[in-house]
Amino acid sequence: MTEMVYGTTPLRVVDPILPRWWRTIDKMTLTSVLLLMAVGILLGLAASPPLAQRNGLDPFYYVQRQVFFGGLGIGAMLLISMASPEKIRRFATVGFLLTLAALILLPFLGTDFGKGAVRWYSFGVGSIQPSEFMKPLLAVFVAWLMAASADVGGPPGRAISFGVVLLVVGLLVIQPDFGQAALISAGWIVMYFVAGAPILLLTGLALLVIAGGYVAYNNSEHFARRIDGFLAAEVDPRTQMGYAQNAISEGGFFGAGVGEGRVKWSLPDAHTDFIIAVAAEEYGLILVVFIIGLYATILLRSLFRLMRERDMFIRLAGTGIAVVFSLQAMINMGVAVRLLPSKGMTLPLVSYGGSSLLATGIAIGMLLALTRQRPQGEIGEILSRRG
Repeated sequence: MTEMVYGTTPLRVVDPILPRWWRTIDKMTLTSVLLLMAVGILLGLAASPPLAQRNGLDPFYYVQRQVFFGGLGIGAMLLISMASPEKIRRFATVGFLLTLAALILLPFLGTDFGKGAVRWYSFGVGSIQPSEFMKPLLAVFVAWLMAASADVGGPPGRAISFGVVLLVVGLLVIQPDFGQAALISAGWIVMYFVAGAPILLLTGLALLVIAGGYVAYNNSEHFARRIDGFLAAEVDPRTQMGYAQNAISEGGFFGAGVGEGRVKWSLPDAHTDFIIAVAAEEYGLILVVFIIGLYATILLRSLFRLMRERDMFIRLAGTGIAVVFSLQAMINMGVAVRLLPSKGMTLPLVSYGGSSLLATGIAIGMLLALTRQRPQGEIGEILSRRG
C-alpha cells in the first residue's frame, strides 16, 4: 500500500572503490614498480653500508631511510592511483603552482650541500629537492593546457605550455641542473608531438635545444667540465665514471657475487647515481637486463593502454609521465656505461633518495590512475564508425 502511494525508489548500486580499483588497475605495471623498489632495497643493502661507515652511522642507516621513504612512495602511489582523471588534474595543478614557487625561492633559501648546485631545501633532519616533484606535476599541467587548446574556442594552450616549460627550464638552469632541464624539455617535445605538432616545428625546437646546449657549454664551467669529460679519449680511472666502468666490466654475466663488489667502497654516489654499477658488479648482466625489462614493461604497458584512450588530456598526461620516467632511467644507466655525459640523476625507484622515491611514487600513482580501464569505446572503433 505504501508503495502505491509513495512509489518506489530505485536502489543505487555503488561499486566499492577497492574492488573497482583492483579490477581496472594495470596489475603488470604495478607489479613491475614493486619489483623495482624491492631491487632498490636489495642493492641498498650492498651499496650504502660503506657510505654509512665513512659517515660514522649505523651500517643500515641509509637502507632504513630508503625503506621508510619507499613506503611513503608506495602509500602515495596507491592512494593517488584510486583518483579520477579530474582529481588528478586538480591535484597536479595545485602541486605545480606550489612547486613552481619553491623553485623560484630556491636560489635564496636553498642549499647545495657542497655539490656546487643549489637544488635542495634543508630541514636539518632531511632535505627536499623540488625539481623531482616538478617533473610529473608539470607533465599533467601542460597536458591540461594542450588538451584545452583543442576545444572549440579554447585558449592557446600549446603556446602557453611552451612559455611555462621555458620558465621551469630557466629556473632549473639557474641552479644549475641541466640534466633535469633537458629531461623536462624532452618530455614536453614528445607530448607536443602526440598532440599533433608538425614535424617542421619539432625540428625547430630540436635546433633550439642544441643552440641552448652550445650556449651552456660556453658559459657554464660546470656544464663544460662534464661534456669535456664525456668526450675525452680515455677515462680517468680515479673518477666516478672510471670506477663505474671498471665495476661493470668486472661483473661480467653472473657478477662477482653478493657482497663481493668493490666499487661501493670507492664511489661516493654508489647508492644513488651509480647504483646500476653496483648491480652489474655484484649480480652481473642478468640483474641489469631484469631491471631494464621492468622499466620497459612499465613504459610499453602504459603507452599501449594510453593508445586506446579517447580523452586527449589522459593520453597526453599519461604519455608525458611515462616518457619522463623512462628517459630518466635510460639517462642514469647511459651515464654509467658512458653513453651519455654525467647528469647527476637517480635511477627511479631503485636509487636512494627521499625526494626521488616520494616524487616517483606520486608520478606512478598518477600514471596508474590515468591508465585504468574505463567504460568507453576504443579510439579505433570511434574512428571506424566515423568513416
